[in-house]
Amino acid sequence: MTSATRASQSAIRLEHVSKSFGATVAVDDVTFSIDKGSVHALLGENGAGKSTIVKILAGLIEADSGTNAIFGEPERLSNPRISHQQGIQTAFQEMTLVNDLTVLDNMLLPYAPVSLVGTVNRRAAAASIREHFARLGITGIDLYDEVGTLDLAVQQKIEIARAVYRKPKILLLDEPTSTLTGRDVDWLGEVIAQLKGDGVTIVFISHRIPEVRAFCDRLTILRNGQHIVTGNVSEFSDTQVIEMIIGRSMAQTFPSRPDGSRPLGPEVLAAESLSAGRKLRDASFKLHQGEILGVAGLQGMGQLDLFLACFGMADIHGGSVSVDGRPVVITSPADAIRSNIGLGMVPEDRKTEALFLNLSGKHNASLPVISRFTRLGLIDTAAENEATERVFERVEVERRALWTSVSAFSGGNQQKIAIAKWLVAEARILLLFDPTRGIDVGTKYELYLLMREFAEAGGAVLFFSTEISELVHLADRVMVLYGGRVSATIPTDEINEQVIVRATLGGDSKVVG
Repeated sequence: MTSATRASQSAIRLEHVSKSFGATVAVDDVTFSIDKGSVHALLGENGAGKSTIVKILAGLIEADSGTNAIFGEPERLSNPRISHQQGIQTAFQEMTLVNDLTVLDNMLLPYAPVSLVGTVNRRAAAASIREHFARLGITGIDLYDEVGTLDLAVQQKIEIARAVYRKPKILLLDEPTSTLTGRDVDWLGEVIAQLKGDGVTIVFISHRIPEVRAFCDRLTILRNGQHIVTGNVSEFSDTQVIEMIIGRSMAQTFPSRPDGSRPLGPEVLAAESLSAGRKLRDASFKLHQGEILGVAGLQGMGQLDLFLACFGMADIHGGSVSVDGRPVVITSPADAIRSNIGLGMVPEDRKTEALFLNLSGKHNASLPVISRFTRLGLIDTAAENEATERVFERVEVERRALWTSVSAFSGGNQQKIAIAKWLVAEARILLLFDPTRGIDVGTKYELYLLMREFAEAGGAVLFFSTEISELVHLADRVMVLYGGRVSATIPTDEINEQVIVRATLGGDSKVVG
């Protein structure tokens, strides 16, 4: 297909689009088009310009220069309502749901059907939403539950379902699988295929190349705000895609793992018959010094409750937690970070659970142990600066994080700051819950190295991931949760994707010491 023909058949055509935020150039003279009825991947590192382009198309921000053509017609997408009128809907990674409202109310926002007297027929609306959920294969959601009480993965499915409910001609999916596990990713693939069959054009942002290959026809790669390439997915190998994304050769995706025959260090964290939260029941494990212990499990198998219980954020109904072989009572994060325990936790949603976005990186990093830098009620800023700057150098965060608000940084750098605060706190045990969610491939590798270096320096890492490949290549052992219990613990020399998947589905339970 010639470029002229492709332009005439495009659903979206960006020409010489640029956007800056102060001195930061987010999108720099970008031109590319997206075919009608195609599934088009938009790829790049955090900060490459992907989200800026999505926000321009969604009407949340306006480009400084350049033009947007929607189905061949130039459009000024100056606000979300205009984008909606053009048939553009967006499901965001940083979800737009209102936590204090019900699922039903969120699904109807902002276009709840009203009668002539301004009332909403909630019974008819609920029936329509239930029918929509059934058509999408969504089950087990009570329309009258508050969204904030639901798991992050369920919220993501609602975010996607709401965008689809509005019958889009163009659907923008901004990292929709970052909170989804295997079965839900398969569900999304089915939804995408269904929409494509109906002629919907889909823009798919993801850092997971297997999903790009499974779902997408074409791709566009951005780097440092500039257009690098647009073409058919089949034209490029995984290595070519990664190297175009990061702009350099990447000899390996994961750091080397120590020989599985090496003896484990002393036990530093353990649980015995632990029951906690809503889903964890009778779980036992041991984490050793110098070890990365991977955790696998389908959504809702108790993994979140396990992490929260170890960090004092979930009620423990039975069993015990031990540190260094001694039972401990951890009723709050303050207990967990005490020097004789030394736990630090990076939760699954960095923006709402790990960071204060309006504070600087320095203040975020020093906050858990701010008393360490306090003398007579005053903060010793020189000592605070020295400690945080040293850690920022270690995790490769720009020095400007000392005074710049976290909101100004990419998702990858925000995650580095979320980890940095526990290094400032001198934590010796890290609880990392899906730490690479929504992170680009280059930053992922940096985080992998950081985890391995932390373990080799004598720390210990409890590490849950929704990406099984991460567990296969990073974990020294993998424990699998099924039905709220540890159903299997897999030693290094037996770790592979098939074994983990089979165990997460409830098969071949075995526990190796």
